Amino acid sequence: MTGATGYIGGRLVPRLLDAGFDVRVLVRSPLKLSDVPWADRVDIVTADLSDRDSLVSVFDGVDVLYYLVHSMGTSGNFDGTELQSAKNVASLAVKAKVKRIVYLGGLHPQGVNLSRHLRSRAGVGSILLQSGVPTVALQAGVVIGSGSTSFEMIRHLTEVLPYMPAPKWVRNFIQPIAVRDVLYYLVKAADIEEPVNRTFDIGGPDVLRYGQMMNGYAVEAGLHQRPIAALPVFTPWLASQWVNLVSPIPRALAIPIIESLQFDCVASEHDIRAHIPDPLGGLTGYRRSVRLALEKMRTGQVETSWQDSDVEGAPADTLPSDPDWAGHTVYTNVQVRETDARPGDVWRVIEGIGGDNGWYSFPLAWAVRGWMDKAVGGVGLRRGRRNPDHLHTGDALDFWRVEQIKRGSFLRLRAEMKVPGPAWLELSVEPRDGGGSTYTQRAVFFPRGLAGRLYWYSILPFHGFIFPGMASRITQNASAEADRKAVHPGTDRKIASARTNTADEVA
Repeated sequence: MTGATGYIGGRLVPRLLDAGFDVRVLVRSPLKLSDVPWADRVDIVTADLSDRDSLVSVFDGVDVLYYLVHSMGTSGNFDGTELQSAKNVASLAVKAKVKRIVYLGGLHPQGVNLSRHLRSRAGVGSILLQSGVPTVALQAGVVIGSGSTSFEMIRHLTEVLPYMPAPKWVRNFIQPIAVRDVLYYLVKAADIEEPVNRTFDIGGPDVLRYGQMMNGYAVEAGLHQRPIAALPVFTPWLASQWVNLVSPIPRALAIPIIESLQFDCVASEHDIRAHIPDPLGGLTGYRRSVRLALEKMRTGQVETSWQDSDVEGAPADTLPSDPDWAGHTVYTNVQVRETDARPGDVWRVIEGIGGDNGWYSFPLAWAVRGWMDKAVGGVGLRRGRRNPDHLHTGDALDFWRVEQIKRGSFLRLRAEMKVPGPAWLELSVEPRDGGGSTYTQRAVFFPRGLAGRLYWYSILPFHGFIFPGMASRITQNASAEADRKAVHPGTDRKIASARTNTADEVA
């Protein structure tokens, strides 16, 4: 499996395991899988698809190879890198005598000038089909599921705007597919007996205009249907600015999605049925897929999310240890607070930070910083978090990323906002002698050139009340939580029980 840390791959791995397969996952950073519940059930190997030497022997003993990587949300020479990665995988899969490759690409019309991202995905599929290894290349359009980029774009556009001036492509026909059906096809593709080597269009039972999809969401969400005016002046670039403004989807992710909607996106054949029957009960209709996605969000059961996609330009290096700072310019802000609250109470506040709970200090300042980030194409503060209560390594958290977590004691966040230098925020708690806790909060910034230094000093006045206020509010909230539990013992146990779901319910 390549792409196990992505939206589809992260959901597919546990389903393959449940289907009885032995799974090996290929990742560039094993740290990203350190908290996933299935990590100890798979064989994890570290390699880079663009580095052929790192892939030698990775595919040995593999029967089925899933290729689920693509560079949506990136610019530069991403297409050249994608094609080279596909060539590396194709040649080594032949050498390792892999029996089948399963690829998930994008549904697209024939005979039109595709966008750069769609051309790249089609090119990758072509390379795999010509590899000599029988390849099942599934082509899906708009994927609807909790946390999918397409669903989140529809959701936010519909919820924010009571009246929608929209690009003319809102009148194009789309064949959406529920994420559960995509996963069904992917799992079943491993069991196709004959050596099939071709593309298959896959889609749900409904063919809708994009505007109908937005109003279908409105009905399921209990909103009034939105009047939509299709305007010819919206180019894909302008439309991406609009999406970036009114939704948490960053411009870099919005552009490839919008470019793929410039033409009708409908399955031209249904030959997949000759090899994989429809799922029991039939394919999931659009309205039901929206209903299921909303339910997952309400109950905090979002398995994977667009939020967890890597952000272009964000630093990938982890925070170096303190002794390695010698000789480097580094700015820090350290806050320490003592509290009578137990470490567990403080930790619950720490792990619940961000998203709907905010950052516990001067909300307007945080909001302004988020707007500034969105204005320059960043992710902004509205990216939120996947789960309202729990964090895992690699999770997105507003404009931060969880770099390290030691559950119950330590959380390190890496900044992914547009900033002239890498930055981190650490929150930790430890028991205090005699009872209570010590809370420590540290912001670290490595300025990049003069711009980095000027940036730090320009926001230094705000740090004078944002960071102290944040530390004080976190410990105050922990104390209030401890007092509440003293008055209402057993509340935590009841909440935990209510949020526990069986594997069948989550699936």
